[in-house]
Amino acid sequence: MSANKKKSIQLSRRRSLGQLSAIALGALTIGLGSSPVQAQQTRLLRIGYQKAANTLVLLKAHGALEKRLQVLGVEVKWAEFTAGPQLLEALNVGSVDFGYVGEAPPIFAQAAGADFVYTAYEIPTPEAEALLVPKNSSIQSVAELKGKKVAFNKGSDVHWLVVALLKKAGLQYGDIEPVYLAPADARAAFERGAVDAWAIWDPFQAAAEKQIGARRLASGAGVVSHHQFFLSARPFAVRNLQVQKILLEEVTREGEWVRTHTAEAAAQLAPIQGLDADIIETGLKRYAHIYKPVDAQVLAEQQKIADAFYQLRLIPKPLKVSDAVLK
Repeated sequence: MSANKKKSIQLSRRRSLGQLSAIALGALTIGLGSSPVQAQQTRLLRIGYQKAANTLVLLKAHGALEKRLQVLGVEVKWAEFTAGPQLLEALNVGSVDFGYVGEAPPIFAQAAGADFVYTAYEIPTPEAEALLVPKNSSIQSVAELKGKKVAFNKGSDVHWLVVALLKKAGLQYGDIEPVYLAPADARAAFERGAVDAWAIWDPFQAAAEKQIGARRLASGAGVVSHHQFFLSARPFAVRNLQVQKILLEEVTREGEWVRTHTAEAAAQLAPIQGLDADIIETGLKRYAHIYKPVDAQVLAEQQKIADAFYQLRLIPKPLKVSDAVLK
């Protein structure tokens, strides 16, 4: 990229960020406190992210967070994970302080005893995940998946999508043969015909549609909310309110920039995610990039997922989702 183009991007981004309202930032950081907090217990912020977590990927690339935290003497380290469950495993063992995952991974993590808290969430993005079938598949409805092999990442948000779609179609979870595979392995199995359908999120969804002509059997629209969550390890959240406040402010600014510069964001993500910019742009448009403080309504939706997973014996015990919130 030329120096002039880089300068243009930076100026464009600064102008956009300058227009972001203080009200939006204040809403997201409600409950984190605006008065001075106790001395920082941590000098290291470890952020877990997925390659598909566009806002965090761009936040990492742009470096604004590092600049703000440098004055507090806090270093930022980034760790990439293939999907939400793997990220939360790292959070559970104390290797990550903060991360961004879909709606199902926190349920499985809480059931496994992970000590985290819901920090913020992205408003619903149901079109950003779908159940795909090969372009020449004879399957035309979810009901026709009875007895079929369906690939998806176990414990990810698409796990809930599959459960919800089956219920809507009048099928039981046991009516299909789940094939638990991470995105790359699921794509390979899907392409060679080893599975009949594949539940996946963007940008992998958009890539399959554009590259191999995969057909959407059903998206999450009208079935699931497909919330995305920012989670924090509880000890980190309790001791580092100021760091967390700054982090959420920068996430909000980055989301605003993505919404107003979608094509530009896609171009910057293309070499990072290894996909064509038009594929990434399609995926970006299916996400909202608008983040809000966790509230009673979104927690109630999470409770619904937890109850459903317990009934299916996908988790070993009933959960109280509200336990994973700072009081």
